[in-house]
Amino acid sequence: MELSKKLRKNWLLNNLIVFVWMFVFVSCFLVIFVSLLKLPDVSQRKGTFGSHRGLRNRKVVKEDESLGELGEMMIGMLPADLAFTVFVPSVKAFANELKLQVNDSVVGLKESDNTFAILSRVLAFSAVPRSLLSVNVPVGKEVTFDSISGFTLYISRDSDGSLVVNKVRSKRLDLRKRDMVVHIMDGVIMDAEFEQSVQPENEDED
Repeated sequence: MELSKKLRKNWLLNNLIVFVWMFVFVSCFLVIFVSLLKLPDVSQRKGTFGSHRGLRNRKVVKEDESLGELGEMMIGMLPADLAFTVFVPSVKAFANELKLQVNDSVVGLKESDNTFAILSRVLAFSAVPRSLLSVNVPVGKEVTFDSISGFTLYISRDSDGSLVVNKVRSKRLDLRKRDMVVHIMDGVIMDAEFEQSVQPENEDED
């Protein structure tokens, strides 16, 4: 009798553990599924960059000459109604470090998907899922935040008000795009592996 009770107790305990794990698994799956529903539709971004003017209008990212078309497209990959801080390369930084220019993007690149892959990688390194104005960074002190890819950003503010992020200095600060804060940087924030992957192209074209 006692053996039967112990077996029944063990059976109930095992089933309870299985039920808890199944509940956690289903909950995590639902969270991921709902998050994916909020992401912008990537399937409509194929083709030349000339076809993405409608995308920029749909994302309600206003034209800003200092930000540039590539910067706008990079920001357009994020949900416009969520709080992000993005350290966007300047037009010059896109051209010098990644060899990306608006004219090249429209007619020079054989595969626009490759450019979107580059922009999405840069975005993953340089976007933080929170609002961070320059005044929120203490002068002379370094703060750290993880980007959406998990890449660590080391951010400091000089006495002149400029931000320095992983040794890349800012050019323009605190632009607002809906709920996003955009800082234009005089360089590209990226990890060593990605920097090495784009370096041969730079050397070939120099």
